[in-house]
Amino acid sequence: MKTEIETTDQPATIVIPTPEYPLHTLSVLVNNKPGVLARISQVFSRRGYNIESLVVSPGAHESFSRMTIGARGEESGLDQIKAQCNKLIDVLSCYDHTDEAVVAKELALVKISVGASDRGEALQIAEHFGCKTLDLAPESLVFMVTGDSGKLDAMVGMMQKFGIIELVRTGKVVMTRGNGLT
Repeated sequence: MKTEIETTDQPATIVIPTPEYPLHTLSVLVNNKPGVLARISQVFSRRGYNIESLVVSPGAHESFSRMTIGARGEESGLDQIKAQCNKLIDVLSCYDHTDEAVVAKELALVKISVGASDRGEALQIAEHFGCKTLDLAPESLVFMVTGDSGKLDAMVGMMQKFGIIELVRTGKVVMTRGNGLT
């Protein structure tokens, strides 16, 4: 009989993989009705695509919602997904903004394990990335960082040396530049 107890209480090391395919950002305008999200996610699932990020929020008019979906895969498969989404009754439009001029932002909350001796260094790194300190406890800090995905990845990478306790990311939100509609 084993008498030692193994724990997994150590902070996680976050590995940011190098993807095979670029991240495609789809903007989907839908009727704000129950079940729409499930039907759209089924389109991705049937094609064998994983949704890497998903942001859903009310649109400018209360009867519509905007979905911003991040997914990786072959171009031909994503073209089929866009076509299938555009055929759904509650979908008004589905666009891929991957190669367009857009404003894109993401938000992350990062909780790190840090004592008094390393706190100054952690706060300097956070300041460099324009983070806001949301919580300051004797053995941890919580930061909020916004920006593009690369900036968030770099900030997370720098904070790993302290030990990341928790990490939550919103996923990318996008809006086309200029007068065009997203």
